[in-house]
Amino acid sequence: MNGLGGLNKSEHGVVIGCVQLQLPTVVTPADLARQTARIVEMVAKARRNLGTMDLVVFPEYALHGLSMDTNPEIMCRIDGPEVAAFSKACRDNAIWGCFSIMELNPGGMPYNTGLIIDDTGEIRLNYRKLHPWVPVEPWEPGNLGIPVIDGPKGAKLALIICHDGMFPEMAHECAYKGAEIMLRTAGYTAPIRQSWRFTNQANAFSNLMITANVCMCGSDGSFDSMGEGMIVDFDGTVIAHEIGPDLGRDDLVDPAGGAVRDDGAVEVDDHALA
Repeated sequence: MNGLGGLNKSEHGVVIGCVQLQLPTVVTPADLARQTARIVEMVAKARRNLGTMDLVVFPEYALHGLSMDTNPEIMCRIDGPEVAAFSKACRDNAIWGCFSIMELNPGGMPYNTGLIIDDTGEIRLNYRKLHPWVPVEPWEPGNLGIPVIDGPKGAKLALIICHDGMFPEMAHECAYKGAEIMLRTAGYTAPIRQSWRFTNQANAFSNLMITANVCMCGSDGSFDSMGEGMIVDFDGTVIAHEIGPDLGRDDLVDPAGGAVRDDGAVEVDDHALA
């Protein structure tokens, strides 16, 4: 199923790279510009590293870090320079990308926003996190629903963010709308590790849908992210798993989950799922 880590690509396979990015410290617009440039360079590195890669996924808080700073000077706009830089990086490197920004909201607290940009630089998916982690996160709950798009190779693609994945209804809604691959980006810290793992697998198995999941890693001196990436097949089998700073994990997935749901059953270890 993994096609030698994406090197031996099948006709309908999608190669996904998940980047466990070192937690940044972003306080000023200059910090924001530097981190934007770093992410842009890593998009280019992903393309140089693996010519077959279709989609590179960056974790939640990859751009802003975990400080929860809501200073308007470092919040992003969809039409702002940071998103423009990400779009250009995808276009220049002919690769799809999934990015995290904290989006300025003139009517309230900022949104925790995830974007998927295609290989021509067009924003194809704009998702605002529906379930901020209330004890800590200051973000406005999202108001755009859960979009599902035609991704690389025509695979149906959805995105949820971090705490969203703890609610089974979120993954179910992605699958109900036709998603074959669900991305989950996160900034979790170590106490959540076991919950992270089993929800990534449960979200896949219970919805016959591949999940590709990646978390920030490292420390900024105050906050520590656990750093973990895992790709789970639609039967709940972990087909890629990596822990460590600034590691990218790539693997080939063949999004058969949609066909499996249409047919109504799939065999897994001699048990039929209806």
